[in-house]
Amino acid sequence: MSSERVFDSGLPSLTTTHTERKVASGEQLRRAIVTGAIGSALEYYDFAIYGLASAMVFNRVFFPSLGTTAGLLASFATFGAGFLARPLGGLFFGSLGDRKGRKFVLLATVALMGVATTLIGALPTGAIGAVLLVVLRLLQGFGAGAEQTGAATLMAEMAPVKHRGFFAALPFIGIFSGLTLATFTFNILQSTLTETEMLDWGWRLPFLGSIVLIGMAIWIRLRLKESPVFEELAASREVIQAPMRLMLKSGRRPLIATALMRLGETGGSTIYTAVAIAYLSGFVAAQHHLPRGELSAIGTRAVLLASLLSIFTTPLFGALTDRIGRLLVYRVGALFSVIWAVPAWWMIGTGNPLWVTVALVGGFAFGANAMLGSQCAHFAELFGNRYRYSGVALSREIGALLAGGLAPLLGLYLVGLSGGQFWVMGVYMATLAVLTFIGTLLSTETRGRDLTVLGDAIGKGR
Repeated sequence: MSSERVFDSGLPSLTTTHTERKVASGEQLRRAIVTGAIGSALEYYDFAIYGLASAMVFNRVFFPSLGTTAGLLASFATFGAGFLARPLGGLFFGSLGDRKGRKFVLLATVALMGVATTLIGALPTGAIGAVLLVVLRLLQGFGAGAEQTGAATLMAEMAPVKHRGFFAALPFIGIFSGLTLATFTFNILQSTLTETEMLDWGWRLPFLGSIVLIGMAIWIRLRLKESPVFEELAASREVIQAPMRLMLKSGRRPLIATALMRLGETGGSTIYTAVAIAYLSGFVAAQHHLPRGELSAIGTRAVLLASLLSIFTTPLFGALTDRIGRLLVYRVGALFSVIWAVPAWWMIGTGNPLWVTVALVGGFAFGANAMLGSQCAHFAELFGNRYRYSGVALSREIGALLAGGLAPLLGLYLVGLSGGQFWVMGVYMATLAVLTFIGTLLSTETRGRDLTVLGDAIGKGR
């Protein structure tokens, strides 16, 4: 008989009618929420400060001889390098998580990401620094390839079934906390330092400061217990030594579906938070003959507000999937993103602070995060228990590579060819959202699925 979980106050008190089924205690559930949130905060703090630095600083610090467009492309090429390593990290750590458990991988990934981020703050400028920047960015990406997957998978496996969408989305509050912290830090630096000071040494401070988050994340994760779903798998001797191989053989349909479903969400998150600022400080500043710093500050403040709102909207969308289903919320988010894309980029192109804020809040806090809030539980429910970590990790990171790494580069290149026309990026983002909607059609509703089942929700493994 399946376990029954009930609420009394705050976090759930967990009981079961099957004495052999292991379940997470309320304390472990709370600890999983905190450790997942801090890990996600570190990952997206890394992600955000790198993206913001790519938009505002790196083109002039590491590629000073290139022009505006070429410098931004070179800067975002180093940003994209991290995404090239993410699928490799997903392959390596995903397989490890299915064989050795979730806790070990969560410790390893947060340490690798944090050390790489801190060292970026100590790099020399110029050509040598640019080469080392790419190396550290690859290490960042390799570690990040399974970080969010681990947090989401662990939380989904510990959460009460009827409220899994809400609880699985809670660690992703860390994404927006990290993004908010990074954006706030850059906003303070922009307000207190001159442009020369920012380029000379100010940009290093957010990277060096990440060491605080590393220490917090490692300390909490050392006290975390293993997922009860994985422990049950191990106790029944169903753990396999080649989970990635089996996933690629039996789980291809959920893999394709989830990779497509990542495009609109990850593309929207990256482009609305990092590329929009680069577009403002580069093309819009030139078109309206305004100071680059002024336009960067407008974009940074808009991203900050959108990030703060996302702390609330993402778990609310997750909770909504518990009531009306994962796919309905996901599809509405994708369709909204299609409709919003061109008007949003017209608003960004005006350079008006109000319109820029409306565009980024709508596209990021609502469009992209409706998809993210649905995704947290849905992806874990699609894959069977023997290779869940591998499947979610690889599919998430293929989507991250295509939409988070290549999308900004291609988008900026196309905008550059058009002379900075706003509609180019709007059509581009709408296309990513359409592909995501197609991905939802390949998927199936998974709300309430038993995560101890060995087969997938769709495809051959079903």
